[in-house]
Amino acid sequence: MTTHVAPSKTTVARPVHVGEYLREWRQRRRLSQLDLASEAEISARHLSFMETGRATPSRDMVLRLTERLDVPLRERNVMLVAAGFAPAYPLRSLDDPALQAARQAVNLVLKAHEPNPALAVDRHWNLVTANRMVKPLLEGVPQRLLASPLNVLRLSFHPEGLAPRTVNLAEWCAHLLERLQRQCESSADPVLVALYDELKGYPIPARRTPHAPAVDSVAVPFRMRLGDDVLSFFSTTMVFGTPIDITLSELAIETFFPADEATAVRMREIAAAM
Repeated sequence: MTTHVAPSKTTVARPVHVGEYLREWRQRRRLSQLDLASEAEISARHLSFMETGRATPSRDMVLRLTERLDVPLRERNVMLVAAGFAPAYPLRSLDDPALQAARQAVNLVLKAHEPNPALAVDRHWNLVTANRMVKPLLEGVPQRLLASPLNVLRLSFHPEGLAPRTVNLAEWCAHLLERLQRQCESSADPVLVALYDELKGYPIPARRTPHAPAVDSVAVPFRMRLGDDVLSFFSTTMVFGTPIDITLSELAIETFFPADEATAVRMREIAAAM
């Protein structure tokens, strides 16, 4: 059974006015008031007044500061509302007609990546869509673990999911945890923080002391058993450039490439048999 972390362990009180949001994100980015003020081309005194609530920023000022702080679009809307303005960034479903071109682009990338696996995930690592090469790799996984919403990271760590099939489990899970930790630090998303806490509780062996990588290695591979074979992949992540829609800004495409010729041959065989 999956153990979920109680929300009270990761939920924190939210700021009550836009100035507190500004201070929170500035500190998260490890910037002084002078640093941020210089980047935004305003005085440190003005920024200080906004953070303490003695001055209310204009809509343009909120957008300028959040851009300098690289605040996620979803949180920029929250800050605009806290300052008394309407949200600036739309939040649509991928099925929305306005995102039809973007959805077609995602499908095109996934299809073109065959015969290798590729999938798209949302900001919480829930599966949005995948190409047909993902399904054969999940054969034998209990259906309850594949029910929607399917969380790709939870599936990777779960003792009835991909964990027993992952040859380099300690190394691969350490890589995923490090990546998730960076996302938590960057976004401060409480759902991601809870997911991080949950994944750390799974029975994953400790990674051995890091050693120098092999001379021919290019990235941490994902090595999994499939029948009598061991498939080896390295992964890349694709995101939309300069999105102004929240859904697109939070979508990531994960593509897996064969790390050796044997894996490439096996994936072509699987595709031909489908």
